Amino acid sequence: MLTLASKLKRDEGVKGSRPSGPASDSTRRVSVRDKLLVKEVAELEANLPCTCKVNFPDPNKLHYFQLTVTPDEGHYQGGKFQFEIEVPDAYNMVPPKVKCLTRIWHPNITETGEICLSLLREHSIDGTGWAPTRTLKDVVWGLNSLFTDLLNFDDPLNIEAAEHHLRDKEDFRNKVEDYIKRYAR
Repeated sequence: MLTLASKLKRDEGVKGSRPSGPASDSTRRVSVRDKLLVKEVAELEANLPCTCKVNFPDPNKLHYFQLTVTPDEGHYQGGKFQFEIEVPDAYNMVPPKVKCLTRIWHPNITETGEICLSLLREHSIDGTGWAPTRTLKDVVWGLNSLFTDLLNFDDPLNIEAAEHHLRDKEDFRNKVEDYIKRYAR
């Protein structure tokens, strides 16, 4: 991360020598995203929930990282859930792309990794979707909350899991525990 911050400062000094035109516009857009990410990643790391851990496979690419959520309460306690987060060039006007890499039995996450979390929606009818004022910290805290207070059986993405919970809470719990043993250790 320090390498990227140094690169951004170095690029700032060379900015005047770049040609103007479409290429410099896209370069500037990426540069704006990267500048935002340097600040947001520092804030994120300082305010990370105790049940979360971030990993940057390449410290020079803050726009791609992995998040591990290890819930310490509720149905998913004892599991370790991996998420992949990719921040697009148009960030912060559009939300990051997030996918759950761990197979899970959850009403708001499909078994293929799609996630239903309102703040990740670019356009939301209820006004709780993405806004340029949101940050990576909001995304991480939101994903962490999917395992506790944002667990939503009333508006599910995985309808089968939600109906399973409604039909037989004990069997739902058993299936969650089975998934944790098989996929989330």
